[in-house]
Amino acid sequence: MKLYCLSSNIKVLKCYDSNLMIHFSFLKSVLLFNCCESCQYLIINNNHKINNISIIILTDMHISNLSGLVGLLSSLNLLGRIKSLHIYGPKDLANYLELNKKYSHTNFCYVIYIHILTPGLVISNHNYKIYSLGYNYEHNFLIIEKEKTGAFLASKALSNGLVPNSLYSRLKKGLIFLLPDGCLLSGNSFTCYNLHGSQVSFVSDRYYRRKNLETLSGSEAIFF
Repeated sequence: MKLYCLSSNIKVLKCYDSNLMIHFSFLKSVLLFNCCESCQYLIINNNHKINNISIIILTDMHISNLSGLVGLLSSLNLLGRIKSLHIYGPKDLANYLELNKKYSHTNFCYVIYIHILTPGLVISNHNYKIYSLGYNYEHNFLIIEKEKTGAFLASKALSNGLVPNSLYSRLKKGLIFLLPDGCLLSGNSFTCYNLHGSQVSFVSDRYYRRKNLETLSGSEAIFF
């Protein structure tokens, strides 16, 4: 399944069974949820480079979700990858990778950071946030784009005697200035309302839970 979110910065989402690939339009990197046995073929077949994968998130330790992980990591090593890779998963993930490296006599030339999934905020940067809703050994995820700043009302600023200068960019950020006469100049008065970013949910839990429905109800797209 392929989904284009034209009203947001989420360029394309592709879902295959329990695997989800997200490519943000403002980033070159690819975010991968789970890693099935044929994930490399699926990624390359959809005109993406596996070397662009920056984050891998495993919802659980089921074999269908991580059977292609070691092969993907080995392929990245053969490609001469240098940049680090972040992998998020359950607490047993580190032992799983160490045992695979030990018995296959494999080492990677790039740094792999292992993060243990816990309920709450998992990833936060300037472009998006990812939350984990964990139940026992399964995790559901909520991907939320950053809030979009409203358009700056230049005509309103000019009518108030503000000539175009560097002050415009600061007012657009919502900053407040105190003028010499004691008046306050608020940036929110010269901008439109901020727009909420897109919200996408990835649900691995197949059971009905009220908390899931309440949390994920505002999503534009929900993947099961």
